[in-house]
Amino acid sequence: MDIAVLGGGNGAHAAAADLTEAGHRVRFWRRDTGGVAALNRTGNRLTLKDHRGERPVEIAVVTGDIGAAVRGADLVVCPAPAFAHEAIAARMAEHVADGQVVFLPPGTFGSYVMARVVRDRGSRARVAFAEAGTLPYLTRRHGEGTIAVTTRATRLPTGVFPLAEKERALTVIRQAYPSVENAGDALSAALLNAGPIIHPPLITMNAGPIEHFDHWDIHDEGTTPAIRRVTDALDAERIAVRAALGYGAPHFPLRDHYDAAGDEWMYGNLAHERLVQSGDWRERLVLTEHRYMREDVACGLAFLVSVAEWAGAAAPVARALLTIGSAICGEDFRADGRTLEGLRLARLDRAAMRRLLADGLQ
Repeated sequence: MDIAVLGGGNGAHAAAADLTEAGHRVRFWRRDTGGVAALNRTGNRLTLKDHRGERPVEIAVVTGDIGAAVRGADLVVCPAPAFAHEAIAARMAEHVADGQVVFLPPGTFGSYVMARVVRDRGSRARVAFAEAGTLPYLTRRHGEGTIAVTTRATRLPTGVFPLAEKERALTVIRQAYPSVENAGDALSAALLNAGPIIHPPLITMNAGPIEHFDHWDIHDEGTTPAIRRVTDALDAERIAVRAALGYGAPHFPLRDHYDAAGDEWMYGNLAHERLVQSGDWRERLVLTEHRYMREDVACGLAFLVSVAEWAGAAAPVARALLTIGSAICGEDFRADGRTLEGLRLARLDRAAMRRLLADGLQ
């Protein structure tokens, strides 16, 4: 299958290498021209490192031309952070075509966001946009040329916008990611996103040590019993919002990620232990700039709070963490983050929202 991978971060590098090794023809787009040139000089080779060791993987195409990546691709995989969705969608709008599938792992309702931008840019192509509850990989780059994959997702709940394209989209995505599971519509998938649950307590409640130490592992010594209790309370609010909107199980409660004896979570059992043991998340964190703040608080948590208020569900912990994150950054994420109000969807009643999710943009 011809696959375009869009983005320059950990997830995009992992996808480019992993999907290439799986036998797909990958066209890897990066906005960073220096990064493109560096890979081109090596013959487009990345070193993939996982439990099976290290081996070189040669990407078919590495380019700074998004059209060269997107045109003709069966599947477009975009593991970029949520705050990059609008810009990437604007760049690719003129290049998408009927029958393509765009996959955002995860999405934070980015499937709707990108569909809206592509349509506003004048495209009438019949494209399915899908989003998952997490990245397919726990992964970190080791320098410019090596991507280390600690573990791969064993369950990847995925929703599709519009829902009418679900069967076609999931069939295509499963050729790349067989662990994909049907999560229904795009809003259901957005409310399965683990990032806005696991990361906001870690990034806000560890603000002191993050600013004090040069390197800090929020998943190791930063994951204390008190923070875990807050995470569980936040996750209970997420599940309550899903229930209020009529979405049923599986809800993928985050406690299963931490409990090796619990039900299989998205990354399977023992994923948290492997993550900590890898040491790859002991890193320098710039509190106000890190993706956990800019994606998972400003986008993901803001979105969750706005949906909770629209659905009439209580979310005091989510609102509190959003307020603290806003104060840390000196911004108002409730007003300026990714919200139903900002997407001009808060005025819809539930019936209108269901029609939009089912039928897409008209």
